[in-house]
Amino acid sequence: MSIEPAYDQWSAQYDTDKNRTRDMEGRVLRAELKGLSFARVLEIGCGTGKNTEWLATRAEHVTAVDFSEGMLAKASAKVRSSHVHFVKGDVLQPWTFSNGSYDLVTFSLILEHIEHLGPVLREASASLLSGGHLYIGELHPFKQYSGTKARFGAEHGTQVVTCFDHHVSEFIHAASDNGLRLLQLGEHFDDEDRSKAPRVLALVFQK
Repeated sequence: MSIEPAYDQWSAQYDTDKNRTRDMEGRVLRAELKGLSFARVLEIGCGTGKNTEWLATRAEHVTAVDFSEGMLAKASAKVRSSHVHFVKGDVLQPWTFSNGSYDLVTFSLILEHIEHLGPVLREASASLLSGGHLYIGELHPFKQYSGTKARFGAEHGTQVVTCFDHHVSEFIHAASDNGLRLLQLGEHFDDEDRSKAPRVLALVFQK
C-alpha cells in the first residue's frame, strides 16, 4: 500500500494498535538523545507525536514534519506546545520546511519507506548547523530480512506499507557521504534477548 494513504488510514488506530517497534523506538530515542543539548529540532516523521511531546520538553523550537495529514491531525491535537510547529512535507522533494538552522534532526521509522537514502540525508545534513546531530531510529535490517514490515489491520484485511530494505552500512555510508560522522550505533532487542534479531537500529551522527 502506498505510503500517504496508508498512514492516513492507519492514523485513526495508530496509537492504540499493539506495536512493539513503535514503542521501542520511542524509548530508544529518549535514551540515545538524553545526553545531548539541543535548542532547535527538525523532527522528520513525527507521526502522531509520540516523540514530539518529549522533544518539546527539551527544545526551544520543534518543527515536526509528516507526509500524512491524518497523522499530523492526531499529533497537533495531542501536542499543544506553542513552540512546536507542525508541517505537512514530502522528504523526497526540496525541504522548503527547513531553514538550515537546526542543531538536531531526527528520523523515526521513516527511512524504511525511502528507496534512496542519499538525497534525503543530503537535505538533512544541509538542515543542520555545524556540530549539530542527526538521529536515526529504524526497524532493524535483520528484522526486514525476515519479512517484518510496517503493517496494520484494516476492514479489508492486513495492509502492508511500501518498504525498502537498507543494510546498516547503507545508512552509515549515505550519512558519511553527506558530511556526517557516526558517533553512536545501538541495536535494541525485544526483552533484551540477544539470541534473536534486534528490533530497532539507532544511529547518531554529528555534522
